[in-house]
Amino acid sequence: MYKTIGVLAHVDAGKTTFCEQLLFHTNSIQTRGRVDHQDTFLDNHTIEQARGITIFAEQGRMQIGDDTYTLIDTPGHVDFSPEMERAIRVMDYAIIIVSAVEGVQGHTETVWQLLRQYNVPTFFFINKIDREGADVDAVMKQLRKECSKDVLLIEDPLRTDYVQSHIAEWLAERDEQLLDAYLTETLDAQTCLLQLQKLIKQEQAFPCFTGAALKDIGIKEFLSQLPLLTETRFDHQAPFQGEVFKIRHDGTQRLTFIKALQGTLHTRQDFTFGDVTEKITEIRLYNGSRFDTTQEVQAGEIFAVKGLSLAKVGDILGSTIPPQPYELVPTLQAKVQYDGQQHIKEVLQVFRLLEAEEPSLRVVWHEKFQEIHVHIMGVIQLEVLTEVLKNRFSLSVTFGEPKILYMESIVTTVTGYGHFEPLKHYAEVHLLMEPNIRGTGNTFVNACHADDLSVGNQRLIEKHLFEREHHGVLTGSPVTDVCFTLLTGRAHIKHTEGGDFREATFRALRQGLEQAENILLEPYYRFKLKASNDFIGRMMNDIQQADGTFDDPLLTEEQVTLTGRVPVATFMHYSTTFAAYTNGKGSISLQFDGYDKCHNSEEIIAQINYNKQADPDYTSSSIFCAKGKGYSVPWYEAKEAMHCL
Repeated sequence: MYKTIGVLAHVDAGKTTFCEQLLFHTNSIQTRGRVDHQDTFLDNHTIEQARGITIFAEQGRMQIGDDTYTLIDTPGHVDFSPEMERAIRVMDYAIIIVSAVEGVQGHTETVWQLLRQYNVPTFFFINKIDREGADVDAVMKQLRKECSKDVLLIEDPLRTDYVQSHIAEWLAERDEQLLDAYLTETLDAQTCLLQLQKLIKQEQAFPCFTGAALKDIGIKEFLSQLPLLTETRFDHQAPFQGEVFKIRHDGTQRLTFIKALQGTLHTRQDFTFGDVTEKITEIRLYNGSRFDTTQEVQAGEIFAVKGLSLAKVGDILGSTIPPQPYELVPTLQAKVQYDGQQHIKEVLQVFRLLEAEEPSLRVVWHEKFQEIHVHIMGVIQLEVLTEVLKNRFSLSVTFGEPKILYMESIVTTVTGYGHFEPLKHYAEVHLLMEPNIRGTGNTFVNACHADDLSVGNQRLIEKHLFEREHHGVLTGSPVTDVCFTLLTGRAHIKHTEGGDFREATFRALRQGLEQAENILLEPYYRFKLKASNDFIGRMMNDIQQADGTFDDPLLTEEQVTLTGRVPVATFMHYSTTFAAYTNGKGSISLQFDGYDKCHNSEEIIAQINYNKQADPDYTSSSIFCAKGKGYSVPWYEAKEAMHCL
């Protein structure tokens, strides 16, 4: 059986040390490394070793009995959480490491929420129980309160012939048949294990183990129970499908990392991307930075292939289903500052390469200003990017101060008209534009009859609407949460060329924006603050000052918990302030909570100072033709000039 297990945690909970121990005890590695000695097996990048943190999700392979496990060590720092999310999507099971001293921390909650969203069965491992201040009971209380009441502490290792009576009782409480067997004392260990395995799979039980990875306490016991509690089933006979979750470059060659979801993959197999077909030339099974080549892989395995240059992270090979969008989205962008010898376009190529490996970078090229901008999660990511560019590409690059990523939307319904008819070209598009529910993104409805416009051209209009982000008219920020309905359009048998519908579509969209009431949106955090009751006034005041809102406070005898929403712009540096006034004893959790109306729109619009008339990529005017000459019609006169009305 093939099983993929991910290890996740808040930074410094001991995740990488835990992975080292698992690999050592399954004979995958001969010696155990240590983070502080910079010689761990999975943190094999020089930057990771120097900083002592995991930045890239790397995998090891281990064998337990007849089962092959792929172990994925994920980043614990919030700046690298998109890398963690991509790994979560290919996990069969997850292990969350929680420190017995610090307990559930801010990022632990983010990890927990993501695992629930992706329905990944989860184990807990309370680490560092040998440390001063370790309190397993307190952490268990926290886990049951913050995560799930179904967290089950397993102190004595489970065996095929032994299950602790309190676990049997816990299982019996949740199943009538088991309860009958329990009361008549006929409930055996095998039945308990099968039931526990089933509840884990259904996310109704979350077993929790304890130990100390650095001192090798509780690791062997955990490993012995893993085969009893995990089970995977894959269809090896179905046609091959695999999810791309990581892209790396090995010298000059691109490596595409895939989790096989069903079927079998062989070398020399073909995949088609649009009009291009590519062939798998090599399959590698990685264990850290070492690998073995193989001729075929089966469903359930994680592997890397050579030969694919067009597959993107998130793509499902062998399927027509569009990739599911990721939850964690960068809220900041920074400008690349480079004054070296290489041409800026060559630097852009390097960033495009990094973007393939880290899609959340979303590299933006501003042709007019010859500038590169990147989307980021936080400042530590910029520091790491600077090091990667220097070490790997010998480029000395700095970044401007990170700025908030704004978006725009509409609050009124309009119809946008676009016409493009210079000599020997022709296309017309009519788009109904309606506001979508916040957070839906842009959607498309086709209400155009095939008698008016061929199906091919209708699909072309839809493609152009989604091929890139469109600039709003307030700040030039991306337009979101708009439902586009194609009402009608027109082509010319002789004169419509490729690209004409792109021009007409973009002009229709822009013409619609000019008529609509537009609003500026900014990113928000969902926050959770926990501190001593003494600080309740300060916390509430700070949130109001930051233009946030909060729910009713949850008060216990000693501490207060405050949850709510607040703009990223006013709260992005708050954790430092919070740690200072709570003397490091408070806990803060910030999760991206989508976009909403900007709290200081006028100020931001004035600050960005976008000139909508001078955007080289967009115009709201339409082009018509008379007496062999093209002429421009401004947006406010365009409707009257349309041919389809």
